[in-house]
Amino acid sequence: MPQLNPAPWFAILIFTWVVFLTILPPKVLAHTFPNEPSPQSTQKPKTEPWNWPWH
Repeated sequence: MPQLNPAPWFAILIFTWVVFLTILPPKVLAHTFPNEPSPQSTQKPKTEPWNWPWH
């Protein structure tokens, strides 16, 4: 049963991990977000009551 021979599958596994660990991380780390987060103030905004003219 040739499908139980581990030699080619182990080489494919190692080659796949080499590709994943050398090519993909720089591509993922080079990703930039279009909207950089801005720091928010710690003060709560002052809320005004709603004015319901029909009530």
